[in-house]
Amino acid sequence: MRALSAEASRHHNQKEGSEVEKSEAGEADKKVAGEEESRERQEEREGIERVKECPECHSKNLVWDYERAELFCGDCGLVIAENLVDLGPEWRAFDFEQASRRERVGAPMTYRIHDKGLSTLVTSKGLEPLGRWHIAHITNTSERSFIYALSEIDRMASALKLPMNIREAAAKLYRKVMEKNLIRGRSIEGITSAILYITCRQYGVPRTLEEIKAVSRVSQREISRAYRFLLRELDIHLPPASPIEFVPRFCSRLGLGGDVRAKAIEIIKKAQEKKLTNGKGPIGVAAAAIYIAAILSGKHKTQKEISEATGVTEVTIRNRYRELSEKLDIKILI
Repeated sequence: MRALSAEASRHHNQKEGSEVEKSEAGEADKKVAGEEESRERQEEREGIERVKECPECHSKNLVWDYERAELFCGDCGLVIAENLVDLGPEWRAFDFEQASRRERVGAPMTYRIHDKGLSTLVTSKGLEPLGRWHIAHITNTSERSFIYALSEIDRMASALKLPMNIREAAAKLYRKVMEKNLIRGRSIEGITSAILYITCRQYGVPRTLEEIKAVSRVSQREISRAYRFLLRELDIHLPPASPIEFVPRFCSRLGLGGDVRAKAIEIIKKAQEKKLTNGKGPIGVAAAAIYIAAILSGKHKTQKEISEATGVTEVTIRNRYRELSEKLDIKILI
């Protein structure tokens, strides 16, 4: 009886083993079939991508229509391939920043983070991104100062509503300053403010020293000193700021429309042709041109209003206004 029971048990185990082997073989076949199907799709895709012209009219105007999953000729309309598989992401992005936010493969490299966003920290939970709460673990004083400087640049840039490319360029310039050991003995706030001012000038979106000072933690005098120091040490040659660059922002602050803006730019261009802007502060010239353009357009603004919007004194506005109106022969009735 015991021998029969053992024989039955062995037979049952052999049966189970054969079923497991069949199951594993089936899974392996499915995997192989899936890989072959994927490979076939890839080969089909590569074959379609190699098509450079229409086989019917030989036109090279081929259009990928992902909504209909077709590749067709834009001239004769022949459908060259259909049921295409879109291997790209399921989301859309209209600029670099939006694409960076929607990526799911980790944050992109950036100069605005002290480690460029590449570091990780080994903890009891495994690998974790190096976040702000890990700063306490950094014992190097220079590293802490570096992190503080980058945060200052980001804070001021956010307050001034500057685009991301300027923030990246300012952080990159600060790295260059740090590599040349130009920070020692100087205020981090003064250096970062001057760097932001320089970067804005380089990228054609200038901000006045008054605007930089308003968001900085140091005086305008210290920013100017750091600015001159960096220009000298880094051998940076900045072209003079054009008054035209300030017109759109100042008009927006004053609530003036595109007609006043266009008129002010026209006045500045005429003044530049006659070299009336040489040796004059660009902000004062822009303020005076806006004042004249607003009067000519019937949208009069007082000198006090323009002074508050531009940061230029009323005396400077009056002087530039008289020079422009006389030399350009502009008849103004106030």
